[in-house]
Amino acid sequence: MALALVAIVLLGVNLRVAVASAAALFPALQELLGYGPLVAALLPTIPVLCFAFAGLAATRLMRLMGLERSMVLALVLLTAGLSIRLAPATSMLLLGTIVAMSGLAVCNVAMPSFVRKYFPQRTAGITSLYSITMSAGAALASGISVPIALQLDSPLAALGVWAIPTLATLAVVAPLALGARRNRNESNAAVHVSPWPLLATRRGLLITGLFTLQALLVYSIVGWLPSILVDRGMDATAAGGLLGGLQLVTIPATILVMALASKGLLRAAFMIASGAALVGFLTLELLPIQLALLPTLFLGIGFTMFPLVMLAISRSGDSVEESSAMSSLAQSVGYVFAAIGPFSLGLLSALLGSWTLPLWLLVAAAALQVLLALWLSASMPKRKTGRLEQVDANAGE
Repeated sequence: MALALVAIVLLGVNLRVAVASAAALFPALQELLGYGPLVAALLPTIPVLCFAFAGLAATRLMRLMGLERSMVLALVLLTAGLSIRLAPATSMLLLGTIVAMSGLAVCNVAMPSFVRKYFPQRTAGITSLYSITMSAGAALASGISVPIALQLDSPLAALGVWAIPTLATLAVVAPLALGARRNRNESNAAVHVSPWPLLATRRGLLITGLFTLQALLVYSIVGWLPSILVDRGMDATAAGGLLGGLQLVTIPATILVMALASKGLLRAAFMIASGAALVGFLTLELLPIQLALLPTLFLGIGFTMFPLVMLAISRSGDSVEESSAMSSLAQSVGYVFAAIGPFSLGLLSALLGSWTLPLWLLVAAAALQVLLALWLSASMPKRKTGRLEQVDANAGE
């Protein structure tokens, strides 16, 4: 159990590092490699597309290989992809991003099932833990990638260094996979649950819709916030630092909203997260660049929608297999539509020479997120029976 806890912490660190580190370096990468606006718009979109299509295959992969061994394969892909991005060519940057993000996609889908399998009585607390470590890893990557690139005199080298923590994670998850192999016969006997019938349920539609919107908003900001701030006159190091600061704000905010969720105050938690995101996008559009810290704070709080949706997924269904099916559905369908955000916003800003219209579109998406969060939180049971924790005053970690 202790090894599984260490694995969750390290997996959380790696879940956004590869994305956040690249976002801070996009201006320097474009200057170095000389690619045009189409590739510039495609790069922040590739992770979301990989999360959709590779995530769809993750459920079948886990059924064939088992949960832990699928995660080992995912970490091998992540490490290989990050290493490929060291090559000084646009094609290698694209290829490495695809390989790395495909590995991340499997980890994304597997995490709710991993939490439910090893910590069935503590889903809220453990989901909060890996969400916090995920935010910490992203903050670190966003904040120090540009200084590393300056120190090494290469933005590509600054991308490649993030293969090191993935190797450490692989060293921890591999023993779990070896132990799980002994129970392979039990794994093979598990009942397969198809994700697609869940789309016919109200809960499935709400979780998928909310996951789609939060992913669109998060990856639009992670992919483009430094570029937005640089275009408005901020230097690249400060812009990357603000993106890192945004991720740091997410840590105490996650503790707050997950504590509320653990005590049965789901609606309050969902409203805090979705409302903060809406205020963040409004202030990012309306306030001058000198006050960019304020929208950063609100957007950081808004990022806590992710652990709340993952908690909803972990609590869905009556088994690990049903949670895995819901995770696969929400992430594969959600990321397909979420990919529209980073790609179309990047192209639109390049065509218009301004971020005004793209930001207003994000404001509209954030407003819709508030409504879906309200409906989902109202439909979620406050108490679960069986293996999951009971959400009451004694359920806090």
